[in-house]
Order: sequence, then C-alpha cells, then structure tokens
Amino acid sequence: MEQKKELTMATMKDVAEMAGVSTATVSRALMNPEKVSAPTRQKVEQAVLAVGYSPHALARNIKRNESRTILVIVPDICDPFFADVIQGIERTAAENGYLVLIGDCAQQNQQEKTFINLIITKQIDGMLLLGSNLPFDASKEEQRNLPPMVMANEFAPELELPTVHIDNLTAAFEAVNYLQQLGHQRIACVAGPEKMPLCQYRLQGYIQALRRNNVAVDSQYITRGDFTYDAGAQALITLMALPSPPTAIFCHSDVMAIGVLSQAKKMGLRIPQDLSIIGFDDIKLCQYCDPPLTTVAQPRLQIGQQAMLLLLEQLQGHSVQSGSRLLESELIIRGSTSAPKR
Repeated sequence: MEQKKELTMATMKDVAEMAGVSTATVSRALMNPEKVSAPTRQKVEQAVLAVGYSPHALARNIKRNESRTILVIVPDICDPFFADVIQGIERTAAENGYLVLIGDCAQQNQQEKTFINLIITKQIDGMLLLGSNLPFDASKEEQRNLPPMVMANEFAPELELPTVHIDNLTAAFEAVNYLQQLGHQRIACVAGPEKMPLCQYRLQGYIQALRRNNVAVDSQYITRGDFTYDAGAQALITLMALPSPPTAIFCHSDVMAIGVLSQAKKMGLRIPQDLSIIGFDDIKLCQYCDPPLTTVAQPRLQIGQQAMLLLLEQLQGHSVQSGSRLLESELIIRGSTSAPKR
C-alpha cells in the first residue's frame, strides 16, 4: 500500500512573495483588511489561493502555544533610519517562518492597550525594541513575565536585555576629532533628546574630543532637537545668532543634519566653505544632498538581522546573556566638510 507523503504547508512568506508585498502587509490584509487598500487586499487574497496557504496553520500554532509572530516597537516609524533596521528584521524573521508586526511608539498613548493585549492573549512570541523604553509601564518583576525581548540600536542597562548596537561614544569622538583635524575650533553639537542613552553617549564623544584637543566645552554650542528636519533648522538659527558662530556642526542624526544644511542655504551660507556639517546614521538621502553629507554610517540592516537572530535563539530555548553586542561604524567623508575659511 502506497504511503501518503506529507505535503509542505505554504507559509505567509510564500503568500508575500507571490503577492509582491511584505509579510507584514499579508498579516494586515488577513487580520485587519480595513487597514489595507482594496488592490493590495485583492493581490493577497489571490496569492493565498495560488499557494494554498491554510489559515488552519494558525490553529496548529495555538496548540503549540506559539503564534510565530514578533512585535517590533519603533520609536517613530517616520524616521528613515529605521527602514533598513526593520528590513533586516523582516528578512531574518521570514527566513525562519516568523511574521513581524510593527508598533509605533510615536502613537504610544493610543496603542499601549493594544500592545498589552497582544502579550496577554499570547498573540506574539517575542519583542524587539528599537528604542530604549518599553511601550508600557512594567515593573522589574512584571518584565520577567513578558515574552523574550531584544533591544536593537539602543542600550538601556536597567532593562537587562541582550542588545545590538554600535559604540556611539567612540563614533561621535571620531567624527568631532575629524573636524578638529581639518582645523575647526568652534564646533557645535545638535544633540538628540537628553533621555535617550545613545544621545548621552554621542554627547560624551563630542565632549571628549574637544577636551582631548584642549578645547573648552561651551554650552552655547550645544543645542538639542527631536531628530526632525525642523529641529536641525531651528538649531542652526540659534547657533548662527551667537557672537562667535560655529564653523562646523556635529549632529546626532542625519535628519537633523539635513535640516541644518537646508537652513544654511536659506541663510546664504555655503557648505562646506562657510560651515561644515557631519550627520549620524548614513540614511540613503545623505548621498543625494547638495553637497552630499559627511556622516557616521551605522550597519542598519545588520543591526536588524543580528537582533532578530538573538531573539530566535531565545525562542528556541537557548540561554542568551544580556549586554551589548557591538557592531562596527564608519565615518563616511563626503562634500559637506572641509577646512574652515582663513
């Protein structure tokens, strides 16, 4: 008697490839169809039929007490820095049969109950934090009952999580030191929010570079922004109104640096002849600025991949130590920096 061969079940990744969309879009189309456009929903539905994807797979996962779903918490989905990090997460998750849900902390007040509900009802197996905070209040004791978590891009020792990021202090030090090697003495810093650990490290790198070269730290040259283009533009207006304006500016993000660059042109400043600018992250837009932006490049895709791999280790029952996994950064020199005018 001929034995029946067990067929390989189609996965959500197969549906996504057939429809030409992400697995996250497939999830939305099936679970929350009202959040997806009609043409996209139709493509997903056709792909489901074409590959033979069975919703009964979800029932099997429930029996195994797993959802095969990961929740990624993003500080601000509009920040272009996170695009490649999320892509690295999604690729690695899909290769291992996991679906990715995105939670935007910029809408935390509205979504806090949703995040908690996902955990309580066991609709997610693990969480990836791309910022330094949990999207809801949880005591240390309560955190032990949460699904496995990994932090990417940030480092918050109090959460005691495994984390993947770069050495922000050293990267900032090298960027500011480069400006000093060009001959700049009046170097300003457009820092990010004070509560973010990575901003604290980048500011320390700026301060250490100045002190290493016997340059006094002047608080007038340090402004803060919220990682937006407008914040960079407003910072430049403030800095150029000083009695002795800076000849160079180090920004904690490319987005703020591009805001600085744009505002500089409006003020009639030539870049880099009148003002040198360095950003941080190396988002794709940096290459297409005029002039192209000198910046600290982070391995964003790799940060996402490595964070997801760490989470997978935990989900597979392996013990993963908390603490930092440091990846390499690189100062990319482009046309926005030069020696100061004599």
